[in-house]
Amino acid sequence: MPRRATAAVVAVALVIGSAACTSTGKAGTGQTSGGHRSAADTAQSKFFNQADFDRQMAQRRIAPQGDPNTPWLQMIQPAMVDTGRYAKPGKKWHVCLSNAALDNPWRVTGFTTMKAEVKLHPDIGEFTVVDAGGKDDKQIADLADLQTKGCNVLIVSPNTTGALTPAVEHACQSGVPVVVFDRGVTTDCPVTFVHPIGGYAFGADSAEFIALKAGKGGKVLALRILPGVDVLENRWAAAKVIFDREGVDVVGVEFNNADPAKAKSIVSDYIQRYGTLDGVWLDAGFASVATVEAFQDAGKKAPPLTGEDEQDFLNLWKKDRLTAIAPTYPVYEWRTAIIAATWILSGRPVPHEWILPQPIITADTLDDYLDPGLPPQFFSTCGCQHMPGFPKDWGGK
Repeated sequence: MPRRATAAVVAVALVIGSAACTSTGKAGTGQTSGGHRSAADTAQSKFFNQADFDRQMAQRRIAPQGDPNTPWLQMIQPAMVDTGRYAKPGKKWHVCLSNAALDNPWRVTGFTTMKAEVKLHPDIGEFTVVDAGGKDDKQIADLADLQTKGCNVLIVSPNTTGALTPAVEHACQSGVPVVVFDRGVTTDCPVTFVHPIGGYAFGADSAEFIALKAGKGGKVLALRILPGVDVLENRWAAAKVIFDREGVDVVGVEFNNADPAKAKSIVSDYIQRYGTLDGVWLDAGFASVATVEAFQDAGKKAPPLTGEDEQDFLNLWKKDRLTAIAPTYPVYEWRTAIIAATWILSGRPVPHEWILPQPIITADTLDDYLDPGLPPQFFSTCGCQHMPGFPKDWGGK
């Protein structure tokens, strides 16, 4: 997918002061008894880390190493680690996955892509998958059980950061190499952590666009999925930095629990309250179409908003000529997680932190990400368009 791999990334250098830290609120409407929450009266998340923020802002400007035609193999500032002690030559490998959940279309596209990647590696003799269904206690139990199943490598996509960190540390102590991907943990014991640049970059890219379009004093609604997941917390933390700096009036910060119907209801309430909005910032794209529909139902033009690379939003963007941007959290990292596991079991060095490029979809690159014939909630950054079984295995025609 050469055009997708080379999508332009707009970089803006940021200099900010130290941020205050408090714990995040629990999932819900995002409202307090006194009314909506604004950025002005919401302190930074306990997940905010100034050094990590600065690093991701810089990484947006760094060209990744490797072939842009295979972005799932590219690396940004890799520090390679020796994996010789984990090599298992001359035998079929048992690869095990502890997955947080298959509770949204991004994860469904990702898991479909991961299974296709497994088929490309004849040395993988068995692929065992357990799904936690979005429950921390279930995933903790899953990880303990997998350590009795003879896994040669353990791949983990954590449900939440804090709760899964001790379980991942315990898995590392078993001697089986651990690959963490997608969501992170607060330990460096895994052999590699696979992820795109990160949540700060995602949040900053989208917030810069919204702030530019809304202007100083512009009224912006922030729609979030749920608290407690590091990458999502970091997206909002970065957006808050941008909105505070640019003087944007964040009139509400609301959780929708990845439920488009709930998101649409929230947006409708804010339209009734304010008459209109100058922008809607979303920490993920699941509710972007529902957001546009809320404005259409109210007889209003949708303001500048953010989305991701799911087909329903991209098609609506093109059809209605929306003012939009789609930072991505590329699905191809599900490929990279399997590839990292095979490299480790081959004794091939891997980056201790495998940082992947994170393309941004703009009006100029929108057509490059449209995949005709794919389902509405297919995510086009899967890197799967030339894999065996595409598009049928992904629900396409």
